[in-house]
Amino acid sequence: MASFSFIIGIIGNVISILVFASPIGTFKRVVKKKSTENYKGLPYITTLLSTSLWTFYGLLKPGGLLVVTVNGAGAVMQFIYVTLFLIYAPKDIKVKSMKLVAILNVGFLGLVIAVTLLAIHGSLRLTIVGVLCAALTIGMYASPLSVMRMVIKTQSVEYMPFFLSFFLFLNGGVWAAYAVFVKDYYIGVPNAIGFVLGSAQLIIYVLYMNKETTIKVSRDDGRRGLSPPSQRGHRNARHGRRRRGN
Repeated sequence: MASFSFIIGIIGNVISILVFASPIGTFKRVVKKKSTENYKGLPYITTLLSTSLWTFYGLLKPGGLLVVTVNGAGAVMQFIYVTLFLIYAPKDIKVKSMKLVAILNVGFLGLVIAVTLLAIHGSLRLTIVGVLCAALTIGMYASPLSVMRMVIKTQSVEYMPFFLSFFLFLNGGVWAAYAVFVKDYYIGVPNAIGFVLGSAQLIIYVLYMNKETTIKVSRDDGRRGLSPPSQRGHRNARHGRRRRGN
């Protein structure tokens, strides 16, 4: 059973790193244009906090190697994203973001680590850090709810990237399965919620993908149907005038 859970954990590592790597294209664009444009720094700052806390959780948990590896890699990648964001953000946004980094990624994270190691003992350490990690992960999985609402409202999947939704779905499912085998509720509960929300995203995508295509086709048909007859009418009128003139 332990070996099977290890295999699932390895698969979870690969999928999670793919999810963490998804903003690479965004930051290539940021570096190329030397501007963060309309991108927001908050998702990267909060994900840096989440991966850092999960890394700490994995260090506290016996047999938590796979939790450490995936979240350690994620924390490094998020740190790079946050650094690039701070370099290329406009001055006012840069100042606000730096304050947020100082509060969350330095102050709050440092406080949690210090209090956990100095003031809390035994299994309570794992409980407190696990609850914090679970809460942050649920927040991460719940963040696309506003996008889902927009898709339903506009009947367009333009702002719901399929592959990101798909990998979040896979990520939640694999880590929920891993949690069942290692009997870890702090990993299991948020990822089970993520699996359900990921499933909902994919269902919504399938439902509205076809509607968006139908709307585009009907608009194109409308444009084709209206324009040519009027053009033909103008040509016929000109030919008629020429004939009468002759």
